[in-house]
Amino acid sequence: MPRGSVLRLAGLALIWGSSFLLIAVGLRGFTPIQVVFGRLLFGAGVLLLFVLLTRRSLPRDPVLWLHLGVVSVIANVVPFLLFAVGETEVSSGIAGVLNATTPLWTLLVGYASGHDRRVTALRLAGVVLGFLGVLLIFSPWRSGSEAASWGGLACLSAAALYGVTFIYMDRFIVRRGVESVVLSASQLAVGAVLTLPLLPFLGGLRAPHWHWAPFLAVATLGAVGTGVAYVLNYRLVADEGPTASVVTYLLPVVAVLLGFLLLGEPLSAQVIGGMAIVLIAVSLVRRPTVPARQTSANRA
Repeated sequence: MPRGSVLRLAGLALIWGSSFLLIAVGLRGFTPIQVVFGRLLFGAGVLLLFVLLTRRSLPRDPVLWLHLGVVSVIANVVPFLLFAVGETEVSSGIAGVLNATTPLWTLLVGYASGHDRRVTALRLAGVVLGFLGVLLIFSPWRSGSEAASWGGLACLSAAALYGVTFIYMDRFIVRRGVESVVLSASQLAVGAVLTLPLLPFLGGLRAPHWHWAPFLAVATLGAVGTGVAYVLNYRLVADEGPTASVVTYLLPVVAVLLGFLLLGEPLSAQVIGGMAIVLIAVSLVRRPTVPARQTSANRA
């Protein structure tokens, strides 16, 4: 993997690694749909301001806008809502484990659709090994039947949609010669607009419990965890294809390390072993099976 892709993968893992915690904090003051709308609004606002200040132009191709509308639904509106609703019933750790099924869904959807049939034994082993590493880190069996609840099902459904998203973006969006920051700004703006009509029906008009912590969590989740993250994600998919979804395996590694470094949380031998397995798995999945993709398009 080129150095640029490694840095983007690490940056994306670092940003998204804290997303489930930020969602949990945001839910202390806002309803799930308010969290979704807030993160889309802050994400789109930051990126659109950047596009405006740097005098970039939004896409003019109506077909591309149609694809951006589709991906904003399957990558933002619906899965964001599913995770926000899911985390009212399950812990952020369980949500993280279920989110880690994304590479498995990406592999399945890519193969079933014929878009990506490069399923070598090594790559398949890497995907499965990565998920086992995540299980070892989080030990979801300690939470009883939490993962089998409606909240768990919501999180699992969101992860499946993320799997579809990586294939859809690679097939219909990233190779149209549009910069990743412009694609991200456009997608998030469409997502915010599409969320507006849902607010009256899903508790969006309920008065929030204003407090600095939930507000700051949603603002950060939007500006950084959604806005900046999607710029990195678009570029990563453009350069590396759907297997960029392995970034979800790195999220628990980041979360555990942040807890150790910033909060003094202990690192057990089991967690360290799980982290090592995840890193090995990512290296296996990223072993090149075809010549490297052209990286001239979609420069951020």
